[in-house]
Amino acid sequence: MHGEGVGLVFLKSLADAERDGDRILAVIRASAENHGGHAASLTAPNPKAQAELLRTAYARSGIDPRTVGYIEAHGTGTPLGDPIEVEALTGAFADLARDAEATFGPAPAQSCAIGSVKSNIGHLELAAGIAGLIKVLLQMRHGEIARTLHCDELNPYLKLAGSPFHVAQQETAWSHLIDGDGNILPRRAG
Repeated sequence: MHGEGVGLVFLKSLADAERDGDRILAVIRASAENHGGHAASLTAPNPKAQAELLRTAYARSGIDPRTVGYIEAHGTGTPLGDPIEVEALTGAFADLARDAEATFGPAPAQSCAIGSVKSNIGHLELAAGIAGLIKVLLQMRHGEIARTLHCDELNPYLKLAGSPFHVAQQETAWSHLIDGDGNILPRRAG
């Protein structure tokens, strides 16, 4: 399902927003972009290129990736695209967790929900990315992870077993994590 839409967010440096007394909904710690690499077709993305993009973004962020509680996935709902996206996430986060162990020390096992706004509003052509960002902001604000619609029966090719990921098949509270020193961490998403 395709649709049309538009979304707007106001981006400002954290220092300027704090100085101006703005209401800060979230902080973007890092971003990254790359080319999708060689792929068989548009519906069969390259998992190695996707995984490398994730590794780059989280390395730039300076956070422990094991503290991420939600991933807003591209989530095309295609039999091939979604399993490739999960493969990229699983591979990248396995590497990131190994590196984080050396940098940040031990951590409890990660549990990270995956969802996609496309299950609610379809693919908004030019506004797909901003729609996902706005969904993440709303979930952070309300402390809830929204249910991903139309996925009562998961794609049998999704390889989630043994990974920190699960599809958000029901609405759940999004609790804050506590670090090793007892500090409450902000909700973190990718």
